[in-house]
Amino acid sequence: MARAATTSDAFNAIAEPQRREILTLLRGGERPVTDLARDLGMTQPQASKHLRVLREVGLVRVRGAGKQRLYGLDARGLRPIHEWVGGFERFWSESFDRLDAYVQELKQERQQEQQEGPHDDDDQ
Repeated sequence: MARAATTSDAFNAIAEPQRREILTLLRGGERPVTDLARDLGMTQPQASKHLRVLREVGLVRVRGAGKQRLYGLDARGLRPIHEWVGGFERFWSESFDRLDAYVQELKQERQQEQQEGPHDDDDQ
């Protein structure tokens, strides 16, 4: 039975950890496939397959430079992922706001305790 395509969009493409590693490496600039394969500990054909998938979904671009093909990050393809993750920003902001309020409350309690000084129960 033929395996269903799992790389029809950026979400599916980056589900593969090695593809995410490629994107991370390409953040530093364009690289030839041989460099990427070496840094990832894979063969050149394996790296090429991953790059093809990333290129097809618009996450990677390629350009010829003499005899070499250089691969670079095309961050525009990450927009759908960025927008989706951005939907969770409100959740995290609210969580951090609640945590900050709690920390401030604890600081105020500690300051009040320090201002009141030690309690002498021995003065009877």
